[in-house]
Amino acid sequence: MDRKSTVRAAAAQIAPDLTSREKTLARVLETIRQAAAKGAELIVFPETFVPWYPYFSFVLPPVLSGREHVRLYEEAVTVPSATTDAVASAAREHGIVVALGVNERDHGTLYNSQIVFDADGRMILKRRKITPTFHERMIWGQGDGSGLKVVDSKVGRIGALACWEHYNPLARYALMAQHEDIHVAQFPGSMVGQIFADQMEVTIRHHALESGCFVVNATGWLSDEQIVSITPDAGLQKALRGGCMTAIISPEGKHLADPITEGEGILIADLDMSLIVKRKRMMDSVGHYARPELLHLVIDDRPAVPMVASYPSSSHVAPTGSTTDGHDEHTDAAFDRNADQRVAVLRSTAC
Repeated sequence: MDRKSTVRAAAAQIAPDLTSREKTLARVLETIRQAAAKGAELIVFPETFVPWYPYFSFVLPPVLSGREHVRLYEEAVTVPSATTDAVASAAREHGIVVALGVNERDHGTLYNSQIVFDADGRMILKRRKITPTFHERMIWGQGDGSGLKVVDSKVGRIGALACWEHYNPLARYALMAQHEDIHVAQFPGSMVGQIFADQMEVTIRHHALESGCFVVNATGWLSDEQIVSITPDAGLQKALRGGCMTAIISPEGKHLADPITEGEGILIADLDMSLIVKRKRMMDSVGHYARPELLHLVIDDRPAVPMVASYPSSSHVAPTGSTTDGHDEHTDAAFDRNADQRVAVLRSTAC
């Protein structure tokens, strides 16, 4: 794919509607329209923005969070669905790449998922946060290594991580080794206070430097009225303020526009893609500055599935979507994973 010389990127810091997935979706679609009208070719939304980030789980004890957790299930996004179709249609209509964070419902489990739609509306990436953080572990299941991949898009090669996944250096390195041009970062925002914003800024600037890529980071925003609706406790309300750092960072670690740290807005900056080579000719951490014979990453990028169907070779019927040799790649990968686990158990027993 030909590399564009300049990409206009946008990062949205807006509030969700805490009452309805459809109303939050309407905000997403309108923001896509506004960004495209300003010439944006890529827009990034905050972490699990649709229907909303589970702020309640940060301030409510588990015994009191059941009702809100169930409501999140009811409003969560299935993939694909009318919700994802609407975003895909908007991406296609405006010719813009869209990176959207959602609460994904897969039957009985919710996941923190990142979805990237190319400018023609195709869903080119859907990944799940590999380890929910602290309070989030009461809300979401865990993702797997199959989502740690970089994809080609109209604006270049895109990788994505959510929030404190950026503190997992091996997850970041997995994307760096696949040569991301633009890194999508998503955080919840409106949490923890200024220290969260300060830490976030250090994190995204460091990744830009280390990866030699651009970072487009979006954080969410809550109004005072929304904060009060989450908790009436004035002390706990302090935990739902600050922590916003919507920013666009160059491969040299510089802000390309003043970050948005308060209120709503759309941050826009032009990415000079030649800066990638300018950075990497000096320091390519997965190329001439790497020492793979000393240090290298091994990743299990197979999907993790709870059940594998085993077919006798004489009676196997290839399912729809399988490869032409009669083997389903996902089934084979899952079988291999389960075999690895059985070997581990046998070794443990032998010891």
